[in-house]
Amino acid sequence: MARIAGVDLPKRKRIEIALTYIYGIGRSTSNKILAQLNIDPDTSSDDLTEDQITNIRKAIDSEHKVEGELRTEISMNIKRLMDLGSYRGLRHRKGLPVHGQRTSTNARTRKGPKRAAVKKKGAAKAKK
Repeated sequence: MARIAGVDLPKRKRIEIALTYIYGIGRSTSNKILAQLNIDPDTSSDDLTEDQITNIRKAIDSEHKVEGELRTEISMNIKRLMDLGSYRGLRHRKGLPVHGQRTSTNARTRKGPKRAAVKKKGAAKAKK
């Protein structure tokens, strides 16, 4: 099992897909790295030689921000927006959608589960 950027690559997967298990590397970045190193994307992650693994490791370390470094950069960017008090920062702080989505319906992923409305006991009798 190959270990790159602190992540164990899964066995019996194509290397093109296996590299996407690293945070910050998607399909296109994976393909660019493999094309640069002349490695066939259909190669299984088990079939890589030690030289190929070290070359992939060097390419990722030198050219890409991945895993912890990328996560800290993203969290620092969000923290900066919140400290500035910008609109996007306020939305992050309140836990609401940031990119202009509607919130009267939907947005349940950001807002969390619905809260039940609080009903007053005497409200039903007052109407009659």
